[in-house]
Amino acid sequence: MKTTMQAITKPERAPGFLIREVPVPECGPDDVLVKVLAASVCGTDVHIYTWDDWASARLKPPLTIGHEFAGIIEKVGSNVRRVKPGDFVSAESHIICGRCLQCRTGQFHTCQNVKILGVDTNGCFAEYVAVPENNIWVNDPHLPPYLASAQEPLGNAVFATLVEPVTAASVAIFGCGPTGLCAAAVAKAAGAALVVAIDVNPYRLDLAARMGAYVTLNPLEDDVVGELKRRTDGNGVDVVIEMSGNPQAINQGLEAIRLGGRFTAFGLPSKPVTIDVAEKIIFKGTRFLGVSGRRMFETWYQVAALLRTERLNLAPLVTHKFPMSEVDEAMQVMQSGQSGKVVLMVEPAH
Repeated sequence: MKTTMQAITKPERAPGFLIREVPVPECGPDDVLVKVLAASVCGTDVHIYTWDDWASARLKPPLTIGHEFAGIIEKVGSNVRRVKPGDFVSAESHIICGRCLQCRTGQFHTCQNVKILGVDTNGCFAEYVAVPENNIWVNDPHLPPYLASAQEPLGNAVFATLVEPVTAASVAIFGCGPTGLCAAAVAKAAGAALVVAIDVNPYRLDLAARMGAYVTLNPLEDDVVGELKRRTDGNGVDVVIEMSGNPQAINQGLEAIRLGGRFTAFGLPSKPVTIDVAEKIIFKGTRFLGVSGRRMFETWYQVAALLRTERLNLAPLVTHKFPMSEVDEAMQVMQSGQSGKVVLMVEPAH
């Protein structure tokens, strides 16, 4: 086996990535070495690429980037028993400690000492990646690698959407980035009676309709709150899933939700947001739920079950594929707003 590989790295504390020849990761006794076939670009990767305030405070270059992938197991450590070479896999990117209060009480996704692949440890924008066996997920062999690499954002959407049931409910999704798009597909697959997608980007609204939204609204053109109430007999929607982090969207969602409705907050505001807690949460009896990541591994089983059904079509989500050598072009497309999920193909795209 080769000892070096091509990898997309953050070599220093500055904007941009650099493709470099680096050593193939060592496979420890509890690890799995995976030959990467496809790796999805996440919004987190864009933050790292542009080197914004969050990235500069969190990352310690040099580092190989990327945390969403699909590939084939090349090698397993001496203690590995659950998987074997040749398995088609993806991975949960949150590497937990197993010792903190949250881990010991089953809340692994909120581990106090979590390390994230491609953020705190070397990631998957490379020919090979080493991951703890506990984080490995064995994929359906019929799932195309480019779709298998997008299971993490789908998992985020599954957790955010199904943290409480949505069957027969009216659901409004604010923000149609990849996770918001997935939320539309999940809500429809789960039997929501009404799925409304809200965004200012017409390209993303078109994708939302293809992913499963029954209605799309543009706040620059539509009376969002009035339209949501009109479509729910004046009551307001049962569920708001906030994926944008935009302060106006957050407040519109709280205005449009019915008394006793559920508000799931997933989008990350760039600054503190002012909310009328008394009127919009307490007196309305709003169930305000903050959701982060995915439940390990309950959400992964839900994702696998949904992907086996014909009711959830993930294919429209992936709008662009690039070879790893064109990572700068991929990042430009991500930043343009004219894309869904962008995937890097470590082998030639087909």
